[in-house]
Amino acid sequence: MPDIKTRMIDFPSNGPQGLTTPGYLAMPAEAVGCLGVVVIQEWWGLVPHIKEVTERFARGGFVALAPDLYHGQAADEPDEARKLAMALDRERAVQEILAASRFLRSLDEVAPKKIGVVGWCMGGGLALSTAAQGSAVDAAVAFYGRPLAPEDTPKIGCPVLGLFAEQDHGIPVEGVKAFQVELEKNAILHEIHIYPGTLHAFFNDSRPQIYHPQAAEDAWKRTLDWFQKYLR
Repeated sequence: MPDIKTRMIDFPSNGPQGLTTPGYLAMPAEAVGCLGVVVIQEWWGLVPHIKEVTERFARGGFVALAPDLYHGQAADEPDEARKLAMALDRERAVQEILAASRFLRSLDEVAPKKIGVVGWCMGGGLALSTAAQGSAVDAAVAFYGRPLAPEDTPKIGCPVLGLFAEQDHGIPVEGVKAFQVELEKNAILHEIHIYPGTLHAFFNDSRPQIYHPQAAEDAWKRTLDWFQKYLR
């Protein structure tokens, strides 16, 4: 298994005001000419699972940064996670994700200077919202993230890969298909995959009751392929 190096950092997130955002940075031990990707948390926060996924990207040859959008808070119970997610200033979160992408572009280890975003659950929706900030990022992957509203979908400025669960009660298949229609209508490069028999958060192997290994493996391969294709 390739050696990687990891550390918590504080990256600049608000220009002249000097504000920073904490994040978990992972990269190959001998990182040269790596693709950059921002890893966006689920509603639980920057928990061990998200750090492990960030490390998986590093082992795959990426420089990966997971911004801590809750700034030190995390949850392990749904009610607590829901409160944190509801309290999140989503506009600020998108700006912090954009700041994370700028930080990655500034690193000597990252080349070419193209950045992808990927998120799960709440983070999947934030990945799509970030993709709708013009040409600020170069490729996006959303795992069971809430689709954008029809008026926001035309703002997407990069290729989008959507990975959804067939039996997701929070994000019904009908809404995913409607999103796909809007993507097609606006000629936005995309792929949408709906995994049969899966539940929301099927990728999260820290939650065995919903984890679906076959779907997770396929979705991970598609994610890596997407970034390899559109960040070169």
